[in-house]
Amino acid sequence: MNASVNAGPIPRPRKGRGLVTAIGIAIVLLGAMALDTEVVKIGSEADLRDGGFSAEGFGAEQFPIVRASVEERAVEAGELAAAIAEDQAAAGERYGVPSGIGPVIPLSFSGVVGEGKAGIYTVDVEGVPEDLTIRVQTGPAINGTDLRDATGTIQFGQFTNQIEYQNAAAAINAEMKQQVLADIDTGDLTGKTISVTGVFQLINPHNWLVTPVRLDVQ
Repeated sequence: MNASVNAGPIPRPRKGRGLVTAIGIAIVLLGAMALDTEVVKIGSEADLRDGGFSAEGFGAEQFPIVRASVEERAVEAGELAAAIAEDQAAAGERYGVPSGIGPVIPLSFSGVVGEGKAGIYTVDVEGVPEDLTIRVQTGPAINGTDLRDATGTIQFGQFTNQIEYQNAAAAINAEMKQQVLADIDTGDLTGKTISVTGVFQLINPHNWLVTPVRLDVQ
């Protein structure tokens, strides 16, 4: 005798229910991630704890160190000019810090400010050769890496890449501008007497572009 079995269709899960379940799981996961995520502001203490490089913090920390070193080692401009005229290489080695195509040398001088262009002024300094042009940059843009390279203690190997290294120089320049130049009317210096302590890179012995660490208007 044959027995027949009536087998009904196997029930399949409803698509709608599976979609709702997946969405619920995703919401739970996102919520957990949000609770475990800390928003870190660049330059904050948390950023520094996490090892992130803060150019602004680096500039604020390093500029006073750079300024103290430059002021301690600064050579009077007349003495420096004579030494360079006698033997440029020897003068650079004696007074400067090696940096790229020329040493960075600290100096000090006083003089009458001449004409300026784009924040860079010539300064008439007594006691230096007539064929020597001394200029000082006062912003708004402070260019170059002379302040970063002035001590010889800030090296490329301390940074993750070239961008950080350049940002370090820009941050020190910005800190100098804030601490040294912020209270000076740099747009109206022509004809005034200034005293400057700063640095320049010795490339052309007859043309020095000085970045100040101290500038006083008399």
